[in-house]
Amino acid sequence: MRVTDGIWLPVAGAAAAVLVASGLFFWWKGRPFASGDVFRASRLSRGNRWFPTQVLITPTSVVHYTPELIGRKEHSIHIAHIASVSIDTNIFFSNIIIETSGGTEPVRCHGHRKRDAIRMKQLIEEHQTQYYRAPGGGAPRQLEVTRG
Repeated sequence: MRVTDGIWLPVAGAAAAVLVASGLFFWWKGRPFASGDVFRASRLSRGNRWFPTQVLITPTSVVHYTPELIGRKEHSIHIAHIASVSIDTNIFFSNIIIETSGGTEPVRCHGHRKRDAIRMKQLIEEHQTQYYRAPGGGAPRQLEVTRG
């Protein structure tokens, strides 16, 4: 019996454990980061293989969330500061471009399904409509000047 005969089983077990742990880590990083209307990009699209981008749409904001190996990137835009939402549909996936009224770089989300992109745009428009219809929502009120 050689010395190397009994070493392959533990090495194969350790390699399998590392693969399972890596798979669980990337699954955990790719799960929805919040409850509600979260749209996740496909892992088959450009830039989303390991850490798919996610977009959360709430009645008050849109959050662009990208997990990273350590930590995350998160960009939040208030619903009133969204100037436009564009959808660029390709053969397999759609890209969403959200432009703000603040003049910053637009938020670009790559690799969403077409129906998700359309639903994202609809939700943003619905929330904006509700925001501006609500009492006190929308444009700031004019201050009354009294002379006395």
